[in-house]
Amino acid sequence: MILDSEHQAREWLAALPEWDEAAAGRLELLVAMLADENQRQNLVSAASLESVWLRHIVDSAQLLTYVPRGTCSPWLDLGTGAGFPGLVIAALRPECEVVMVEARARRVEWLERARIALGLDRAQVVGTRLELMPTREFRVISARAFAPLPKLLDLSARLSTVDTTWLLPKGRSALQELQELKGWQHKFHVEQSLSDADAGVIVGKLVGRKGKKP
Repeated sequence: MILDSEHQAREWLAALPEWDEAAAGRLELLVAMLADENQRQNLVSAASLESVWLRHIVDSAQLLTYVPRGTCSPWLDLGTGAGFPGLVIAALRPECEVVMVEARARRVEWLERARIALGLDRAQVVGTRLELMPTREFRVISARAFAPLPKLLDLSARLSTVDTTWLLPKGRSALQELQELKGWQHKFHVEQSLSDADAGVIVGKLVGRKGKKP
């Protein structure tokens, strides 16, 4: 199934088990704040705001379909930027610890304002470069348009275990990036994105570097 309108996007969201009045209110507020902040800094393309529920909210929320409710915490989102998918995940599963890593100061300030406004007490914004982040283990790692797959794994593999679920929206490059990945043992595959007929999401587990024991 591929969604192609704001109406379909909202219908899909309303069918999620996480969807309730509170979640709807948080996401409505996020969309309003995003449109306002985008006039001050270029968080997302202005054109994409015309289909924000499809292009940004559903595009982020679809990742939840690969993560059972009891295994979402702690969740690490790399290079969260405008808030996707990190803020959407936290808005829909506020009980989960969602750690959003972002190095750009203005984006960090925006994420923290949005986090507070949405009442996401379990979410955390870490304003640093990923390579400077202290090592800890996460159950889920996501990244949207953060870095090419080899670099992404080089920077963040230390934060995962063989049980960590990786969720990497990669647009049109998903299959090619996965086919060209060298030097890693993994159980990755590509899922069709719900929000874009030409996009894919890399999903799966990372075993470790080839030649090393997991």
